[in-house]
Amino acid sequence: MTSIVVLGSTNMDLVAYVAKAPARGETVTGREFRTVPGGKGANQAVAAARAGADVSMIGAVGADDFGLRLRDALDHSGVDTDLLRTSEGPSGTAHIVVDDEGGNAIVVVPGANGTVTSLDHGDEALIATADILLLQLELPLSAVTAGALTARGLGVRTVLTPAPAQQLPDELLAATDLLVPNEHEAAALTGLTDPHAAAEALLHKVPEVVVTLGAAGCLYAARGASPVTVPAPRVRAVDTTAAGDTFVGALAVALGDGRPVPQALAWASAAAALSVQRPGASSSMPYRSEIDAAFAPTNNPRETDAV
Repeated sequence: MTSIVVLGSTNMDLVAYVAKAPARGETVTGREFRTVPGGKGANQAVAAARAGADVSMIGAVGADDFGLRLRDALDHSGVDTDLLRTSEGPSGTAHIVVDDEGGNAIVVVPGANGTVTSLDHGDEALIATADILLLQLELPLSAVTAGALTARGLGVRTVLTPAPAQQLPDELLAATDLLVPNEHEAAALTGLTDPHAAAEALLHKVPEVVVTLGAAGCLYAARGASPVTVPAPRVRAVDTTAAGDTFVGALAVALGDGRPVPQALAWASAAAALSVQRPGASSSMPYRSEIDAAFAPTNNPRETDAV
């Protein structure tokens, strides 16, 4: 079983469902409200655990009711939370508006996540046991960079989701094995709106890149290899929240299982397609048996023109 450690955020998602998201200064009436455990780190942890990995979480929750619920949700999903800290003050929250087309707008308030500024000895020891370390940017950059550098020193593969989009220090990118931005994050990192051009630029900083393209699928590029595109399964989206995190969690498991990259991407795309057909973040994530059933070998990955 693939061993994955996630160094990342835990948030309680406060989700309002509306016909159309409000414009600035506008008030609209929603039809439903839910509180759902989330956070990019916790989402990726749950996705990887449901996809069949042995997963442990490093991060922090607050000393509040949300914190208890977040920890319980991770435990219930089979994620080891022994090194998930409890910090004084509130847990992180994400305030999400989901429209009838499945699109979303999100405001994240870090809360306890902002207290994770470095690693301790126990964190480093846990990372040493992993095959893959998953990282995102909802913790302070100092902790994310420390995690990547620790993993690099230990020979643990690092997978970084550069979200929320921001400029990254060279030392973090130098310690990243696989970068997984969406097309907007790739553009923010490179200044290039064409995903192929952005991927080519990112390969100057990291050895492998997967640019996720929403309903259009994803693009994989690696140094010295031809790029590969994988189409996304055609489904009707209900809620796209955490689709990217589902993709990354499932991709990490597929790579840890030793699947060839094109097949791993198609398997992860099947997982993400299942998640967008259900409401919520972690609650929408599929189990390994569901992904296997939905995985279509006819999703033929194909080489594209050179990036």
